[in-house]
Amino acid sequence: MTLPVDGYQLKGISARAFEHPADRAATAALASIPGLDAVVRKLIELGYERALRIAYLGSSVRLGPAQLPDTWNLHNQVFRTLDLDDVPELYITQVPVANAQTIGAGRPIVVVNSELVRLLRPEERRAVLAHEAAHVLADHVLYFTALQILLRMGASVRLPILAGLPLMAVRQALLEWSRAAEMSCDRAAALVTRDPEAVCRTLMILAAGAEADSLDLAQFMAQAAEYDAPASGLERLSRMMTDLNVTHPMPVRRAQELMAWVRSGEYDRIVGGEYLRRGEEPDARTEANDAANHYADRFRSAFKEAGDAVGSATDQLADWLKKDR
Repeated sequence: MTLPVDGYQLKGISARAFEHPADRAATAALASIPGLDAVVRKLIELGYERALRIAYLGSSVRLGPAQLPDTWNLHNQVFRTLDLDDVPELYITQVPVANAQTIGAGRPIVVVNSELVRLLRPEERRAVLAHEAAHVLADHVLYFTALQILLRMGASVRLPILAGLPLMAVRQALLEWSRAAEMSCDRAAALVTRDPEAVCRTLMILAAGAEADSLDLAQFMAQAAEYDAPASGLERLSRMMTDLNVTHPMPVRRAQELMAWVRSGEYDRIVGGEYLRRGEEPDARTEANDAANHYADRFRSAFKEAGDAVGSATDQLADWLKKDR
């Protein structure tokens, strides 16, 4: 299998080049939590990451030239396109849910579920593997591994290293960041494959659990537009509350966000070679200020509109009761 365009490579590209604004804000917000990085690294040092790695090593199949070579070749290609020399080990595990993940802060590994390989054609598998490679480039793996550890531990576990840092608060902060990071990596997948529609088609297949031949991308994108249509304050608040306990944004929202970014012209500019390189990133202080403003505006707006909606509903109910009386 060849690259989408022979020799195509995003030389020296920085993850900031395709970073979604929510990802930038969430990452800066995490970095501002006192002691969080120390806790995350301590969790990993204590061996929880090693336990995850051993679990996959013992119960999965490591891919290579003699094990599903087509998928292994795609995996190598996407890392080469992103100009990354160190290619993580790739595993396939028997799980009947189409999904993939990258774990391991020091030495990442990529794990794909068997159902994903069964459902997806090569161009869609390339999109998934490019998405995972972007997690490595963006250094998402440290926080993502910590989130996996906390999700597996459960809310009832208490460790001395977490003293003074509420476990649930850390978990919610990491979930918020995880959802934002996924949208950045969708952009990277579009850049690597040079096919944004393939990324949207992949999201549709993963949401449906059905093969592409049985589905219609145009209908899915219309559904995405419907989901993203203007809503009342209560509906917006309901969507936000629904999102709070999931690691990934809704697939239709991801597709809508990706295509909005493509239409903005940023996708064409980066594919054309105009993008931020590694070492050119802005300072962290500016991004921390942006993060504070982002989340303040987001929550203030959602709750204000919800309050207005509740007030309106209360007025309507009062009018109805008066008329009924």
